[in-house]
Amino acid sequence: MSQIKQLLRLHRQGMPVKRIARTLGISRNTVKSYLRKVSEGTQRMEDLLALDNPVLEAHFHAGNPAYKDPRYAHLVSKLPYYEKELKRTGVTRELLWEEYIAGCPDGYSYTQFCFHLRQRMASINPTMVLEHRAGEKLFIDFAGKTLSYIDRDTGEEISCPVLVACLPFSDYAFAMAVPSQGTEDFLHGLECCLRHLGGVPQALVPDNLKAAVERADRYEPTINRTMEEFANHYGTVVVPARARKPQDKASVENQVKNVYTRVFAKLRNRRFFDLASLNTAIAERMAAHNQTRMQKKPYCRLERFRNAEKPRLSPLPPEGFQVVRYAKRKVGQNNYVLVEGHSYSVPFHYIGQHVQVAYTRSMVRIYAEGKQVAAHTRKFGGGYTAVKEHLSSQHRYYLGRSPDYFIERAEKLCPQLHKLIKLIFGQPGYPENQYRTCEGLLRLYRQSDPHDFARACTVAMEYGMLSYKKVEGIIKSGAQHAQPPAQDKPLPGHGNIRGRDYYVQARMDI
Repeated sequence: MSQIKQLLRLHRQGMPVKRIARTLGISRNTVKSYLRKVSEGTQRMEDLLALDNPVLEAHFHAGNPAYKDPRYAHLVSKLPYYEKELKRTGVTRELLWEEYIAGCPDGYSYTQFCFHLRQRMASINPTMVLEHRAGEKLFIDFAGKTLSYIDRDTGEEISCPVLVACLPFSDYAFAMAVPSQGTEDFLHGLECCLRHLGGVPQALVPDNLKAAVERADRYEPTINRTMEEFANHYGTVVVPARARKPQDKASVENQVKNVYTRVFAKLRNRRFFDLASLNTAIAERMAAHNQTRMQKKPYCRLERFRNAEKPRLSPLPPEGFQVVRYAKRKVGQNNYVLVEGHSYSVPFHYIGQHVQVAYTRSMVRIYAEGKQVAAHTRKFGGGYTAVKEHLSSQHRYYLGRSPDYFIERAEKLCPQLHKLIKLIFGQPGYPENQYRTCEGLLRLYRQSDPHDFARACTVAMEYGMLSYKKVEGIIKSGAQHAQPPAQDKPLPGHGNIRGRDYYVQARMDI
């Protein structure tokens, strides 16, 4: 109960002033002052006792309103000017007060000057309490400070921005260090956040960074194309905060401060040697933060998130998002297009045409005339990736050449040619020269009589002439029709032949 109300009740009960003062622990003059105000006023004791405590106290302590001070009107007229000047570089409240007191020597002190200026700024920029619904928004921001790890190979300290996200309903927070604030790293961190939450909110509320917003606008900002595809993949929308209006995402701004205290400060004396170990430590500290009881709340952020918010999140798609980049390329004369240093084949009848290339970290897709004409697994570094069906028949034949190819083809045409080609590949030699020899023999087979060609191959193998020109010469000279040479006959026996034993005995006699 208000002390004033107790005083009035005791007085109405007939208690003397001295006893009232002793009972309430105040001076007798104070009691007399209150009773005098009651007697001089127009309200009855019963009406005063019926008033609420704040109203009753204001009735006895009206104070001295500032607007009754003649200096107030002069200061109020200049407050808009002072507010505008504060936005200029180097202008401080103390400087403005010095200018004010120079023009008005009897003006307010510096403390009162700052009080009225602060009241003015607060009245024209009020804040609003927003009511957030479960699973509705995810606020996203980068911390102003960075964490770092040490490269084992070079000893260089590598700084990493820290992505912070927050669900405002439960105040559940997520933090992760990423290599940069670029689009791919930003979306990778955001995807890790959604996977950690186990669901997707209705809207993503990022800052106006280039990785998310191509062009900021108060009413219709232009969303980065890759960010828009990310949102479509996860079935959500992007609603950027207004430029230079951090209060639009006040929850995550507050979480950034918490991250400084509960992550940065806790890890300040630890050393990390890769990004993965750094993020593991961050995750451990954030888990402890989310499990800490909130002030004036009977629960922690994790309990609030699991019980009330996670069931309201939309399910995650089965596959993760991959950043898709687009490029326009002209198909070269060799029916390849170059994508970041590596060449990919396109069907040869598109040579000389312009095609659209859409590529991710794992796939390269090529479109022409509104349809997909090629798809390749993404390769990094120089080189060529070809699909056999994309090449012309001449190119397919050239790339398909091998000893097995020529041997299998010869087996279907002629047994003698099959044996001859096997002998050719059985001897040492440069494969390209052997391929050309086999191509010549196949051509000769098509242009010659099959019987003559088979006989020429037999003759060539009998005399070890394993070449295209030798077989061609045999056919042109008609040597394949000649009779094979007669077999050597053993010499007849003769009595005049002395033999081996004679010469052995003669050597011993000597």
